Amino acid sequence: MTELERILEAIIFSSSKPVTLKRLQKGLPEFTALELQSALSALVTAYAASERAVEIVEVSAGYQMRTRLGCKDWVKRFVKEREVGLTRAVLETLAVVAYRQPIAKREIDSLRGVDSSRSVRQLLERKLIEIAGRNQDVGHPMVFRTTRNFLELFGLRDTGDLPTLKELEALEK
Repeated sequence: MTELERILEAIIFSSSKPVTLKRLQKGLPEFTALELQSALSALVTAYAASERAVEIVEVSAGYQMRTRLGCKDWVKRFVKEREVGLTRAVLETLAVVAYRQPIAKREIDSLRGVDSSRSVRQLLERKLIEIAGRNQDVGHPMVFRTTRNFLELFGLRDTGDLPTLKELEALEK
């Protein structure tokens, strides 16, 4: 393991949020972006190849140390998992935003068949969605998109990691 890999491992270990390459470049100006990316790749590969209980994963455009799924039940005995506490209506609204972003509230309401004001407000308060601007429709309504907090909560690198319709249908069977 190189000195840079040890430095990155310590930074990722001690950070409660995913550490982005941009943040690393800013905090470690003595290393090039290529050196940082190379060391991160080596570190991720080393953790993936080992039988450690933790892994370094790319999530929300950054890197984070997480417990492997195989150890989850053991860890739950000692560490209280934070409750997401999202109702079915809020999850439904979040799914519509995630798959159709950027999307206006009027479109969310149309897809769900009900008023989504409360759900949108809760998602904004929890910082799972954000205002992405306004569209060109009549009245120029605000449009919403998911946030980094959304990606982090669900362990996604980006929205391209969301399951496809075929994958969701296969889960139902």
